[in-house]
Amino acid sequence: MNYAVTGAYGYSGKYIARRLLAAGDQVITFTNSVDHKNSFAGQIKAHPFNFDKPDLLAKSLEGTDVLINTYWVRFNHRNFTFADAIWNTEILFRAAARAGVKRVVHISITNPSENSPLEYFRGKAIIEQRLKEAKLSYAILRPAVIFGKEDILINNIAWALRRLPVFGIFGDGSYKLQPIYVDDLAVLAYEQSRQIENTIIDAIGPETFTYRDLVRTIAEAIGKRRPIVSVPPALAYGMSKLIGWFVHDVFVTKDEIAGLMGNLLCVNSPPAGRTHLSDWVHANAQALGQKYTSELARRTDKNKYTSI
Repeated sequence: MNYAVTGAYGYSGKYIARRLLAAGDQVITFTNSVDHKNSFAGQIKAHPFNFDKPDLLAKSLEGTDVLINTYWVRFNHRNFTFADAIWNTEILFRAAARAGVKRVVHISITNPSENSPLEYFRGKAIIEQRLKEAKLSYAILRPAVIFGKEDILINNIAWALRRLPVFGIFGDGSYKLQPIYVDDLAVLAYEQSRQIENTIIDAIGPETFTYRDLVRTIAEAIGKRRPIVSVPPALAYGMSKLIGWFVHDVFVTKDEIAGLMGNLLCVNSPPAGRTHLSDWVHANAQALGQKYTSELARRTDKNKYTSI
């Protein structure tokens, strides 16, 4: 089969593309940096996103059986916004329909809602609706947190634990999240790409953590047992802004704190992944958190468009 994967040079898209190539499929990718260093050794042809040239975008998609979309943004920035991401994704879906793409596998988020006060979750819900309106066969995968060697959340918790004498958590830390391993998500995306029925799947892992327990699990794995202190969310956000200033990045956003504390990263669904984060952090403890993972650094030369 012929696949198009947005962001195959990025995080989750890279794992998805690897699965497709291993199965013998043909893969192209859409990226804002067609010459970006990658590990595919010429196996994947790269096309620019061309959101501003929808005819050219549609032409690039001709012959594609399945589009797997990981494109999104994590926060508003002077070079990219949620509004841009919604508009661009609509253009992508319309281009896919024009090009005769048979199916779209779209990576969303748990608990999206068009009524949400949080732009991330509201934007994801709007895009899901636009995909349904595009009259394409679709599978919508809703991960809570994606973990892996290149992830941001788990790695940067470990990074902070290695460097700070105490670790502050937002409020009491009793809110929950259900992380899925990035390659388990890739397997799920591959499996759903071969189906034809419209479906929505909560793409969660086999473990449910409170945020406090997640931090404690990571601390124990890397051998850095720090006091875990409850901090008022506003104060914790202020401290995160200070860390962000130090590392020249956005460490966490207000929406991410609100979504986490609102239990939006937890659902009542069976697990879709098999890999236990607790096992993974122990297996990768030596490397975890040794270096800070920067969201903004990932966007170097890709200022407008990115992928999950």
